[in-house]
Amino acid sequence: QVQLVESGGGLVQAGGSLRLSCAASGRTFSNYAMGWFRQTPGKEREFVAAISRYGRTTAYADSVKGRFTISRDNAKNMVYLQMENLKPEDTAVYYCAGDGRLRVASTPRGSWEYEYWGQGTQVTVAS
Repeated sequence: QVQLVESGGGLVQAGGSLRLSCAASGRTFSNYAMGWFRQTPGKEREFVAAISRYGRTTAYADSVKGRFTISRDNAKNMVYLQMENLKPEDTAVYYCAGDGRLRVASTPRGSWEYEYWGQGTQVTVAS
C-alpha cells in the first residue's frame, strides 16, 4: 500500500495562489493514478483533479478548470496541485488520493475509485 501526506494548505486572499503537495511513501509511486478531492462540512467529498500514472493524462472538475493544475514527479514520489485565482468557494479540506488498479491512462473522478487517502490539508480563501 501507499501512505500519503498532504501539505501546503493555508489562508489566502481571493485571487491569490497556493500550491498543495502530496508526498507518497510505500509501494512504487508510478503504480498509482493520483487525484485531489476537497470537502466542506456537511457535503460529500468533491472531485477536483486527477492525473494518470505517468502524468500523460489529466482531468479537472469544471469548477477549477483553467485555474488549477495537477502534476506529478514520479522520481520524487510527489503529486502537486497548483491553484491560481482562488475563490472563497474553493475553501475546503483538500485530500490527496491514490488508485492502485494499474490502469495506464486512467484519471478516476469518483472517490470510490481510490483506496488510499491522505489526512487532508485546509485551504481557506478569504474574500
